[in-house]
Amino acid sequence: MLTGKQKRFLRSKAHHIQPIFQVGKGGVNSNLVKQVDEALEARELIKVSILQNCEDDKDTVASQLSSGSKSQLVQVIGSTIVLYKESVNQKRIQLP
Repeated sequence: MLTGKQKRFLRSKAHHIQPIFQVGKGGVNSNLVKQVDEALEARELIKVSILQNCEDDKDTVASQLSSGSKSQLVQVIGSTIVLYKESVNQKRIQLP
């Protein structure tokens, strides 16, 4: 689990990155989870944006994505989810 200090640190890092995935009408499916997992391995920290036509609740989408990709949910702000997962091969982010 992430501590409050680590979450703050990750939020400040995430501030400058653009969302690379969008969850829309289809909601969360296994293909999306797989892509999110691969992106997390490459980048460690990603943003996912939830479109207005998404039928699921944003907290539901966030928990489905984080549990599916075995990542940590850093933040849900507005319609944006920030996810973090320590990379196995390409460790970039040094947590405080």
